[in-house]
Amino acid sequence: MTDTLSAPHALAPQTGPAPQKLKRSIGVVGGTLLTLSCVTPASTLFVVVPDLFGGVGTYAALTIAIGSLLCIGVAFCYSELGTLIPSAGGEYAIVSTLAGRLAGWLVFVLSLLVVMIVPPVIAMGTADYLAPLVHVPAPLAGAAVMLLATLAGLLDLRANAWITGIFLVLEVVAAGIVAILGFAHSERGVGALVHGQVAGEGGTHSLVTGAMVVSGLAIALFITQGFSTAVYLSEELENPRKSVARTVLATLAISTVVILVPVVAITLGAGDLETLTGGDISGMIAAWSNSAVGTFISLCVALAIVNAGIVMVIQNSRVLFASARDKAWPQPVNNALSRLGRFGSPWVATLLVGVPGAALCFVNLDTLYGVTGVSVTGMYLLVAVAALFSRRGAHREVAAWRMPLWPVVPVLLIGVLAYVLSMQDTEYLLWTGGITAAATLYWALYLRPRKDTRWLVSIPEDEQV
Repeated sequence: MTDTLSAPHALAPQTGPAPQKLKRSIGVVGGTLLTLSCVTPASTLFVVVPDLFGGVGTYAALTIAIGSLLCIGVAFCYSELGTLIPSAGGEYAIVSTLAGRLAGWLVFVLSLLVVMIVPPVIAMGTADYLAPLVHVPAPLAGAAVMLLATLAGLLDLRANAWITGIFLVLEVVAAGIVAILGFAHSERGVGALVHGQVAGEGGTHSLVTGAMVVSGLAIALFITQGFSTAVYLSEELENPRKSVARTVLATLAISTVVILVPVVAITLGAGDLETLTGGDISGMIAAWSNSAVGTFISLCVALAIVNAGIVMVIQNSRVLFASARDKAWPQPVNNALSRLGRFGSPWVATLLVGVPGAALCFVNLDTLYGVTGVSVTGMYLLVAVAALFSRRGAHREVAAWRMPLWPVVPVLLIGVLAYVLSMQDTEYLLWTGGITAAATLYWALYLRPRKDTRWLVSIPEDEQV
């Protein structure tokens, strides 16, 4: 049982040479720019939100609002745990330290599913928004974005903060224009936001049920999911005890506004329910404006997707780097993944994220949207469980940011997230469960028998609690 769920334990002793540490080079502003870029509000609005319109129609804004409220509790957990255990391993380092090594390993597997699937799925959306200028097959466009993001990910993190910051301004402008156009062409009153309807086949309309909203919460959680990137960057944030919490909470607040306001505007401005349910946001913009505005918005979205790819590759390479430093793999693999390049970035881990991501763009990933939603929800649930152990033993007196209403917040989150998981499609639950089962076998057959030399989760020496 101690490998599964336990009271806080001491950090694992180091074996061999001291692990390499990432360079602290960014503050709250740079961290927030990078984290917001991982949420990538514009590409989320144009690539992910249309699926939500297709599922819950006029209740899309309400579903996102409920998901954002849940994310406040999740952000509290991340803020406390990220300042308590600042590691590039993010969730898995937190959960391993507080809730046991097997629980941490399962969180790592769930996070790995997310980090490998999401970037190519988002990247393939580039083709739709390059269409005003050039027609490129979605797989080719996605692969090009992933390779470009990989090259950018090899650079210094401070340089990437400026690059992504410039792109972020463009996507916020694009989201603002969509909101203005939608409100200016309103076809229905605000009452439509609380009267859920969705278009069906043959011109029929149907009411959106509570069960449909709960099922859609997995996508809603995914829509603002990127705020957790601040935890992955905690080793590179200056003064992480304060910066992590500020970055997490600021990112969630800003991203919610940037995404939710245009969603409300689109809901009110769509010409009819069929158009809204179809989720063709580009078509709506063209109907509300002219081709020049539509082209500008499309190019801003394309840049936003490139921006998202850069930040996701940065984030995801840090997860692999940390797993190698914590000896999750056979030693040759650990040695390769923990190598740092001339700019201080983990270059092998970066290539291992970006190049397979480019290859995945040629695979049908429709089902993986559902797998990602299940994985994110499960990951949040395990983080909430870990938050219940954050004020026990050696961690009780640590000078870390502390969430209000503990332990009520994590207990409520566990209940709600477990219910959301129970409402997901069986196919997605089986896919995620099968991968998790295979990972558990790896744990049982390789990691656990070598518990003195493998999966030694630690935090950098100068940040140990």
